[in-house]
Amino acid sequence: MNKILVSLLLTLSITGLAQAAGDAAAGQGKVVVCGACHGADGNSAAPNFPKLAGQGERYLLKQLNDIKAGNRQVVEMTGLLNNLSDQDLADIAAYYSSQSMSVGAADPKLVARGGELFRGGKLNEGMPACTGCHSPNGAGLDAAGFPQIGGQHAAYVAKQLTDFREGNRTNDGDGMIMRSIAAKLSNKDIEAVSSFIQGLH
Repeated sequence: MNKILVSLLLTLSITGLAQAAGDAAAGQGKVVVCGACHGADGNSAAPNFPKLAGQGERYLLKQLNDIKAGNRQVVEMTGLLNNLSDQDLADIAAYYSSQSMSVGAADPKLVARGGELFRGGKLNEGMPACTGCHSPNGAGLDAAGFPQIGGQHAAYVAKQLTDFREGNRTNDGDGMIMRSIAAKLSNKDIEAVSSFIQGLH
């Protein structure tokens, strides 16, 4: 728990770093290929591809840079970013950030358990609530680079939590915030909180 709190404080203390200087209008013309999986406005129809619409610009830019540099492996994006400049990536991030994320629906059978985990965590196991970084409505905190998760596809959220838990996704920083949290989630926990997040707005 202390490791997570120190990581959060460190992350928040560096929020004064330069923000992405992207141009949303220019970005709209650069997302044609992206739209095949993520939708023209960033609201993907396929639940295995994340919704990018409304996502924080800082978070999006970090993910694009991590994928391009090979620090985050996304098989479907292999090579797609290689010929894009830093400005191209900033423009794409700005465009998707300027859009509005659609909201899905949670499975009514999973809402109670998912809500407990999202709002209360598992404090007896040292797992903080999701609200601490992602806000009570899932809007995230872009200044700190914490993503918007409210409304995101449950299947995508579940895969990311599982990947963090299993060590298949490691671009959550030296503090390993998400890896530490996901390590405390069972498959049933992941299913419940992912469904809850899908309906959150």
